[in-house]
Amino acid sequence: MRARAYAKWAGGRLATEAEWEFAARGGLSRKAYVWGDTYDPAQGWKANSWQGQFPTDDLADDGYHGTAPVGQFTANGYGLYDMAGNVWEHVNDWWVPGHPASAQTDPSGPPMKLAVRFASSATGPMTVVKGGSWLCAPNFCLRYRPAARQPAEGHIGSNHIGFRIVRDIQ
Repeated sequence: MRARAYAKWAGGRLATEAEWEFAARGGLSRKAYVWGDTYDPAQGWKANSWQGQFPTDDLADDGYHGTAPVGQFTANGYGLYDMAGNVWEHVNDWWVPGHPASAQTDPSGPPMKLAVRFASSATGPMTVVKGGSWLCAPNFCLRYRPAARQPAEGHIGSNHIGFRIVRDIQ
């Protein structure tokens, strides 16, 4: 996957799914969103997402149709911006349906060999993407929740999929 290669070249790596979700929560535990339990635009826009009837009318009430520049919405409790909405983010984990049944601390995700079982011959094994994107709308999907996840092809670019680099602290 190109995102992994770039992260390595830049001296970092992609977060695991568990690391990404922990970071997205920003210190909040068991909350539906990175900012808390409710999503009420009357309290101000919390993330770049679709406003209006998806997929026909994007009203861009948050000021953006398409991606927004980084940092346009309030950071979470860890000072991280755009952990919800804007673009889906590739993480290091290979995609398989669900999570392991056993409790784990900071799991590294399933091996590629297992992900191949759920891959099509056209796409090959896919990776997990987290955070939702500007295409997520309350009437269509709520995938800008920290727990939400979906598969994505690792070799295709898109205007609503990206990644962030993490570095281990020594």
